[in-house]
Order: sequence, then C-alpha cells, then structure tokens
Amino acid sequence: MSKLKGKVAVVIGGSTGIGLASAKEFINEGAKVVLFARNKKDLDAAVKDLGSNSHAVVGDVTKLADLDRLYAETKSKFGGVDVLFVNSAQGKLVPIAQTTEAIYDEMLNVNLKGAYFAFQKAIAHLNKGASVILTTSWINDIGFGGTSLLSASKAALRSLVRVASAELIGNGIRVNAVSPGAIGTPFWGKLGLPADALQGAAEAITNSVPLKRFGKPEEVAKAVLFLATDDSSYIVGSEINVDGGLNQL
Repeated sequence: MSKLKGKVAVVIGGSTGIGLASAKEFINEGAKVVLFARNKKDLDAAVKDLGSNSHAVVGDVTKLADLDRLYAETKSKFGGVDVLFVNSAQGKLVPIAQTTEAIYDEMLNVNLKGAYFAFQKAIAHLNKGASVILTTSWINDIGFGGTSLLSASKAALRSLVRVASAELIGNGIRVNAVSPGAIGTPFWGKLGLPADALQGAAEAITNSVPLKRFGKPEEVAKAVLFLATDDSSYIVGSEINVDGGLNQL
C-alpha cells in the first residue's frame, strides 16, 4: 500500500496504544514515522517492532525545549512533516470537590498545554497539504462523574481543531480530530482507580456501548489513517467518533 508513500509522520504519544497502532498504519502505507513519548523503554520496543522506517525521540510534551528538539530531529532525519498525530494524554478520575491544584496542573499541563504546543511548534515544519489529527474523547459530549479535567481538556482540543482549521486552511493544511470511546489501551489502567472500581466502571461502560465491547486501538488507528490521507481530502475541522455507538445511540 502507498497512500503515504514518501510522507513523514510524527506521532506524539506514540509508544503504546492508539499512537503505536496508528504508527503501524502509517508505515504500512509507506510513511516514515517519528514517535515521541517519555518512556524510553516503550519507545525502544516500538521502534524494534516498527522497523527501519521509524525513529524515536524521548521527551516530555510539557517541555517546549523537548518539542523543539523533536521537530529539529525529525527535519534532520526525514524532512518536513506531512502528518501530525497529537495523541498524548494524562488521565485521572477525581470528583470536582476533591480536585487539588496539583492534580489540575498535572492534567492540564499534559492534555491541553502539552497538546497545544506540540501542535503549535509543528506549524513551522508542516509541509503544504499536511494533515493534523488531534485525539479528543467521547466524554467531550457528556457529564461523566470524575472526568471534569479530562473532559474539559479534550473539549478544549475540539475547539482548537476548529480554530486551527480556520487559521491554516489557506496553507492547504487540514486539521481534524478523532474521538475514541472506551478503548482497550494502557491509558485505561492509569486512571487512578482501585482495581475493583476500575472493573465496575469497565462493566458499566461496556453495558452502555451498543456493540457491547471495548474498542481496539487498531480500530481507532483506521480512522486516524483515513484522516491522514487524501481519502479525507474534503474533511476539515471535523471530529470522527470511534466509540461503538456509545455517544450516538
């Protein structure tokens, strides 16, 4: 397959889960891929899995100097960026009444500030006709207890997609979002819930999904690939839901 032949893709938060699954799709379609994440061990394993058309940069999305280094290294290694997938996220479920300033800062620094500047820093390196995809979430649209910071940050990214589309469309750059529902990724286990509470939440969500199951990272990655290629050439400023009907039915 060659829908991305000769293209360069950067995946922020690409060492596991949806990011890694999307990187595999990009490479299968002919792209060279740069992964960015904090965990070197996971990144090394990802590059070993992906092969010679991949490259890893270890860094923290909340540190602007690390983002500058990412794009400088990408340009040196492969050239300008044709696809940017901003997929990093921090997740903790905490009721509003129990949210501390430290938790607020931790969540918003990654989910909003980090994602925002990962995108902003890329703009100077985006080739004409580039596609940018940001990961939002099914909780953008509902009131799910304990998700105030996660929901707010992802809703902010949904708004960013619209504004960025208006600002960059003149350069032929398309910006869109993919909105995953309940997906079986390592992120699910990092919500800060005890095992029994996590199991109960998983069962409750599964019962609410019309397809009666969690989704797979690969199923989201197919939508990301669609947005990354010319198959979605007439889609701008939009959000594609990959949620098993969770927010639709």
